[in-house]
Amino acid sequence: MSEDVRNIIIIGSGPAGLTAAIYAARARLNPLVFAGYQPGGQLTLTTEVENYPGFPEGIMGPDLMERMRKQAEKFGAEIIDENVDSVNFKSKPFEVTTFSGTYKAHAIIVATGASPRMLGLPKEDVLLGAGLSTCATCDGAFFKDKIVAVVGGGDSAMEEATFLTRFAKKVYIIHRRDKLRATKIMQERALKNPKIEVIWNTVVTELLGENQLTGVKLRNVVTGEEKEFPLDGLFYAIGHEPNTKFLEGQLELHDNGYIKIHDGTKTSVDGVFCAGDAFDWKYRQAITAAGSGCQAALDAYHWLQEKGIVD
Repeated sequence: MSEDVRNIIIIGSGPAGLTAAIYAARARLNPLVFAGYQPGGQLTLTTEVENYPGFPEGIMGPDLMERMRKQAEKFGAEIIDENVDSVNFKSKPFEVTTFSGTYKAHAIIVATGASPRMLGLPKEDVLLGAGLSTCATCDGAFFKDKIVAVVGGGDSAMEEATFLTRFAKKVYIIHRRDKLRATKIMQERALKNPKIEVIWNTVVTELLGENQLTGVKLRNVVTGEEKEFPLDGLFYAIGHEPNTKFLEGQLELHDNGYIKIHDGTKTSVDGVFCAGDAFDWKYRQAITAAGSGCQAALDAYHWLQEKGIVD
C-alpha cells in the first residue's frame, strides 16, 4: 500500500475523467488518474466525431481522447493505465486498489462511464465504427441516403430510429417480439414515419462484411427462417450498463446501477464525486460528460478547501 495520500484520485479516462483531470491539475491538486486497460472511454470505439465543439472539420474519436490526455498530462496529471479492482470509501482517507497496489486519496471522482450492451456476435469488435454503431446521435450523419437498421424495441430504439430518418433513406427496426416495449407515444411517432419499417419476431444472428458492414443474417424466431439482409449501417439500441459493479456497497446506486448524485456532482459519500455516463443515462454525449467532469473537479476542489486540505 502506498503511504502517500493524494489530494484526489480520478477513476476513468473518457471525456469526463480527463476533463476532471485537466481542471484538477490546473488547480494544483496533482490528480492521479486510473485510465483502465483500454483508456479513452467509448470515444475510442468511434470513428469521426463531428459534434464536439472546436473541430469544424471533425476529429477521430481516438485522436480527441489522445489530445485530452496530453492536455491533462501537460498540466501535471499522473495517468496510470490500470483498472480499479475495488475501493474502500468507508476508510478515511479513501482507498483505491488496482493490480499494482492500493492508493489513498482525500477526494475521489468516479468517471467510469457506461458500456453499450452488445449482442455478443462475432466481428462486433471489428465492425464497430465501420457500419456498426451504438449511438445514432453520434454517427447518424454518416448514413445520408443509406439503408440502416436499429436493433431493439424500447424507447431508445424508437428514438434512434426516428432520429436516423433525418439522414437515412430507409430505417428498419429489428425486434425479436411481435410487440414493442416502447411507450405508446414513442411507438406512434416511429410507426407513423414513412421511412421506418419494423421487422417483427426477428433476431440478428450474424454480421456480414469483413472490414465494413455490408449486411446481417436474420432469423425469424417463429418460423426459423434465415436470410441475408443487405444494410449500410446497423445500430444497437438495447441499452447501456454503467461500469459501477465494483462500487456496490460503497455508493448509493439506482436500481439500474447508475450512481445517485445530488447537489451538483456529490454522491452518497462525502468527498466522493461523480461525472459522466456513470450517473447520466439520459444524454450520454461526450460534451455533457466533459461538462460534468469540469463540475466534479470544481466541486472536489471546493470540498478540499472547505476541509482545510488545500489552500
